[in-house]
Amino acid sequence: MTKSNRFASIRSTKKTVTTLQAEPAKPESAVVHSVDREVVERSDKLSLSQMGWRAHFQRQLAEQEFQDGRVARISAHHRGQYGLLTELGETSLAIKSDLPPMTVGDWLLLDEQDRFLHLFERDSLFSRKAAGCRSERQLIASNLDWVFIVSSLNHDFNINRIERYLALVNDAKVTPVVVLTKQDLCDDISAYTEQLRALDSNLLIETVNGLENDSVQALESYCCMGKTVALIGSSGVGKSTLVNTLLGQAEQSTSGVRADDSKGRHTTTGRSLHLMPSGGLLLDTPGMRELQLADCEDGVNDTFSELVSLAERCRFGDCQHQEEPGCAVQAAISSGNLSERRLISYQKLLREQALNGASIAEKRAQGRSQSKLYKRIQDSSRSNKRG
Repeated sequence: MTKSNRFASIRSTKKTVTTLQAEPAKPESAVVHSVDREVVERSDKLSLSQMGWRAHFQRQLAEQEFQDGRVARISAHHRGQYGLLTELGETSLAIKSDLPPMTVGDWLLLDEQDRFLHLFERDSLFSRKAAGCRSERQLIASNLDWVFIVSSLNHDFNINRIERYLALVNDAKVTPVVVLTKQDLCDDISAYTEQLRALDSNLLIETVNGLENDSVQALESYCCMGKTVALIGSSGVGKSTLVNTLLGQAEQSTSGVRADDSKGRHTTTGRSLHLMPSGGLLLDTPGMRELQLADCEDGVNDTFSELVSLAERCRFGDCQHQEEPGCAVQAAISSGNLSERRLISYQKLLREQALNGASIAEKRAQGRSQSKLYKRIQDSSRSNKRG
């Protein structure tokens, strides 16, 4: 589905509530994963539809052979366990090496003893290259309806960073909404929104004062019953303040920003789902100072779609858009229809995601080679003992 079709589709259905309920399921006779169980009493138990269950998962459930299992959704990711939401209340699942990689928003199937049976296929997943020098992918969230890319109307506003977030979200096939906070402190909001419109005329943009309920009501149409919304953004842009206002309570701690550069400090340290008064589910994420892309060429091309269209009109198929004759991209820059900053940002993100993707693939290949080596050593050792 193209980006424009995705916008139209989600706009027309964003207020639709999914009402499918899970059929009883039967546990598989195969080996399952044990868990540490801790059931928390709740008076406001949720139905599957309130937790975001929809037809995509119902179809998968119908194909399973389990009859006595129950559905759960990961609501929090802690150091040693996942927090889970079920129709019976909250429980937890210990993180163990034999479980598949999972993240907040995933749907699982548990047996009667709350042991892991099955991970449902996701309908959306966004991730990034792990921060620092580690060559591995970090899962951020899954099965989302909207992603709020939060930026503040001050010195911290960075159009290049927003392009990174857009590439990440577009690659996950989720519709982004750019939420500009601290509008009460900004004298010229249009100076910021015009920069965003230059990226994409169809981009959804909301401006709010995160401290005022009336202002934040502009976001409630995205947060209706059963819809899952994630917030991403750098530290200090007002994400935690926005979360508290949307939830109607002080769920997240907040802190101020430095006056000289509007930089903030991390106040959210984990990812977790929160139920909003509107019935939606809100996922907050820690502020990300470092956001490296990997294996998301489709997302980058989607974010820079006008550049991709121009490149198709270049004389040479391998045009680098520098000084080649017949370059449609350079012609657009010369005529003022495309900024050179946009081209530089596009090429930088393409190189980065390709390089990071290659490093992750190389590490996986090395891991497989090491596993084969260990297996050969073990087999040889067993043969010698029998020898």
